[in-house]
Amino acid sequence: MPDPAAFAGTRVLVVGDVMLDRYWHGPTSRISPEAPVPVVRVDDAEDRPGGAANVALNIAALQGGVTLAGLIGRDDNAAILDRLLAAAGIDSCFQRSFDLPTITKLRVMSRNQQLIRLDFESPLGEVSTDELLAVVTERLVGSDLMILSDYGKGTLAQVQALIAAGRAAGKRVLIDPKGHDFSRYRGASIITPNLAEFEAVMGRCDSDETLAERGEALRAELALEALLVTRSERGMTLIREGQPPLHLATRAQEVFDVTGAGDTVIGVLGLALAAGATLPDAMLLANLAAGLVVAKPGTATVSAEELQAALHAEHGEAPDHGVIAPAALASAVRLARAHGERVVMTNGCFDLLHAGHVSYLEQARALGDRLIVAVNDDASVRRLKGEGRPITPLAQRMAVLSGLRAVDWVVPFAEETPAALIETLLPDILVKGGDYRVEQIAGHEAVLAAGGEVRILGFEAGLSTSATIASIVGRSPPRHHDE
Repeated sequence: MPDPAAFAGTRVLVVGDVMLDRYWHGPTSRISPEAPVPVVRVDDAEDRPGGAANVALNIAALQGGVTLAGLIGRDDNAAILDRLLAAAGIDSCFQRSFDLPTITKLRVMSRNQQLIRLDFESPLGEVSTDELLAVVTERLVGSDLMILSDYGKGTLAQVQALIAAGRAAGKRVLIDPKGHDFSRYRGASIITPNLAEFEAVMGRCDSDETLAERGEALRAELALEALLVTRSERGMTLIREGQPPLHLATRAQEVFDVTGAGDTVIGVLGLALAAGATLPDAMLLANLAAGLVVAKPGTATVSAEELQAALHAEHGEAPDHGVIAPAALASAVRLARAHGERVVMTNGCFDLLHAGHVSYLEQARALGDRLIVAVNDDASVRRLKGEGRPITPLAQRMAVLSGLRAVDWVVPFAEETPAALIETLLPDILVKGGDYRVEQIAGHEAVLAAGGEVRILGFEAGLSTSATIASIVGRSPPRHHDE
């Protein structure tokens, strides 16, 4: 199985329905007097690449090289997409139109729950995709593999021509399908329908045997190398010619949001195959990645460090040091306690690590035998600190923290606070830095109830990320509890 760290040498071409996912967050505490609907006071907005762009984002997050092709408008949302994709290191080659809006999905969120989704789009069926086909044919030359991400919007109107171009170039063609007519995907290498999509075409499957029988019939009819059916809480099933079906149970420890999980599956599957993995090994990696991503809110991605940690956990290994996934961390904490070690835990954004951070972490580590640092992911930092933050992306922040001698394990979290993670791990000592009171610290109730301690440590005066940024741009820093 290829090491996720080796993905950097690949180049995947992603083609499909490109969208902008927009999230408005805010509290709700009353019902509108105008209609029986909640009133949300929007206090934060977030934009993320969606659809085929989320597939590309998943590949880029794992350090794979990726080119993204699709149809977008010439509007403000297209400019936002351009900026987000460029920041992620994704090479874009779009067919652009003045007559079409960039497909945008707006979700209104409160307390991590989606209240409504608003879609802004126009049918693409009447738009010629000849320009897109020409660009894709050209970009296939430098690609290891092609992924077609079909959301049924019309970008893949010439899907047979795209498949033919990919096969003529000697490339595998993977497709995340949509709709009830799978015959349009004939000749592809692999398609990855979810169970509902598969049953809509092939009929209800009440057993693994029925699924395998009908899956093989579909695989043979479409002349596919393989068929991968994702089955939500039941994991996934791989069907290949002349091989028994391969079933993998889900690796999700907690399901927070399944939005974009299919994008993660096909993105990781394609990336692993491009890096030389066998189909079963690529399936395993895709299954692990899906289990990680559904524990995060909204369309999300998985880092190479998280995937590597999940692989360690899959093989019964608990990494002794470094970036780690929550499931593997739970195993590592149990092993540490079995050796009589006291576990200390803290959390924060840790953007632009400075001497105050290092001193604080050394103080925290001195309280026990192992130190866990839970780190806000990029989206939660943005919600806490505002646009323009973090300065340093999550993977780099975690890498720097894991290099400190005081730190044993670094684990990311996506929620507003790490309370759920703390309640799962129940450290012996929970530490926070700044001017907090114990009752303000997320997770304190669970730690105290389990017989643990909560400590508050001070930061060195005059040292903070906000102050550093303010001194660079020449303005007064905002006041935060901590950094």
